[in-house]
Amino acid sequence: MLGKMRFACSAAIAVTALLAMPASARDLVIHAGRLIDGVTALEKGPASISIRDDRIVKIESGFVTPPGFEVIDLSGSTVLPGLIDCHVHLGMALPGVTNAMGSAFTQNDIDRGFSAAVNARAMLLQGFTSVRDVGGGDATVSLRKAIDAGLMPGPRLWVALEPLGPTAGHGDYRTGLDRAFSNPVWTNGIVDSPDEARLRVREHYRRGATAIKLMPSGGIGSAGDDPTHQTMTDAEIAEAVRTAHSLGMKVAAHAYPPAAIKSAVAAGVDSIEHGSFADAETYRLMKDRGTYLVPTLSVFDVYYKAAVEHPEKLRPGTVEKELANDLLPKKQFPYAVKAGVRIAYGTDLGQGDHAMEFPLMVDNGLGAGEAILSATKNAADLLGDSDNVGSIQAGRFADIIAVESSPIADIRVMQKVHFVMKGGIVYKRDGRPVVLDQD
Repeated sequence: MLGKMRFACSAAIAVTALLAMPASARDLVIHAGRLIDGVTALEKGPASISIRDDRIVKIESGFVTPPGFEVIDLSGSTVLPGLIDCHVHLGMALPGVTNAMGSAFTQNDIDRGFSAAVNARAMLLQGFTSVRDVGGGDATVSLRKAIDAGLMPGPRLWVALEPLGPTAGHGDYRTGLDRAFSNPVWTNGIVDSPDEARLRVREHYRRGATAIKLMPSGGIGSAGDDPTHQTMTDAEIAEAVRTAHSLGMKVAAHAYPPAAIKSAVAAGVDSIEHGSFADAETYRLMKDRGTYLVPTLSVFDVYYKAAVEHPEKLRPGTVEKELANDLLPKKQFPYAVKAGVRIAYGTDLGQGDHAMEFPLMVDNGLGAGEAILSATKNAADLLGDSDNVGSIQAGRFADIIAVESSPIADIRVMQKVHFVMKGGIVYKRDGRPVVLDQD
């Protein structure tokens, strides 16, 4: 599988010149049969979206073609804002596909960077025009720069580097290994005091991070730690959040048990990732503070399947935790919805179908319209970039997708995006990738 991914990456790099943005300005108008603009989840009638260069300039009712504008005919489709996944690991293979320990000892950051480039392109073609990678390291910073420079196709990237957490915590990759093994990268996220938390956040900012990921509790896909334990101290969490916010970075906190969630929310984190063991009091606190929940139901489905079908490919010591805990998030998620906790879309995947979260959320209590807003309006708010992404409004980036029918009627249509535009450039049309000629 790794060989195929490397070959695909080489092929992708070979055509980057053909995928670069054209130099000349273009005036386009999209004729949308139905429109969900991301400001609300209401499905509106026919509309025309006028685009100049990479920005939306006007939205009008009906089919209107300004003089000199090229028409993109989506009159038979539902048009939506480009989607946003707030929790991905672009360099990560699908659990159960490759051997986790073998990958850890045979792949370096460059290998993972090539895989990340392939997965980023795949995400764009799935309709995800913005993505927050929460743990990709330096390779993901370089990928963001390459995408921004037009060297390769991919979503807009927000990047957290190595997750920050304590020795023997969920982010300590040394746990369970022979102590003779070492890799300097494995300690880039270790935080064992408030002073270290402050230093690590500053170091990550210096290295190009645009967000911070914390590990206040244990997790499931790691050896040695317990997902029911809070593993960072309140002081460590608070200092990391204070420092990150002072540098203009949002903070995502991986947290399972109520104690860890409450500590993270009290410290001012912007989102709780997973939140799988939360209770009613926790949800009330999150709602009162306006803290987002990024539920990542997708990864639990994927990991559970891997634990059942290919336990030998997961990290030693994790299968038991997977089987014991991976069904709990679906049981808890409806309580978060009923409590009015703000939901932002996230999958916790790198490779794979990032749109699978839509039906999982809807099947477990979230309305279809709210699920769409979780991946548009809410996600953009969590990223702190609502003025640019997450909605179809004048002045926003022309990040636009289309599906054939109504996602309000059947949310599963979101897994069949047939048109993708990012920044006024069409990357997918009629269900097929578009290769652009360079001027």
